[in-house]
Amino acid sequence: MENLIFGIPAFEWVGYLASAAVLSSFLMKNIRMLRIINTVGCSLFVAYGFILPQISWPIIGTNVAIIIINAYYLAKTTKTVE
Repeated sequence: MENLIFGIPAFEWVGYLASAAVLSSFLMKNIRMLRIINTVGCSLFVAYGFILPQISWPIIGTNVAIIIINAYYLAKTTKTVE
């Protein structure tokens, strides 16, 4: 028996949360905060890609690449500020 929350499988909520985080990141005026929130959303998408009934490598690969890009620019920004 599947775990349902409001009639939706529990693992789907990870995808909804990931989507909400990525979407909300684009509302940020501060680029650093945008990258941080976007990285959280992408990390949730990576988790979602693994917990789907059939692992989704396109979701995982794309979001890992975005996490790496965000990490690069966050590190670059941190070094510039110091």
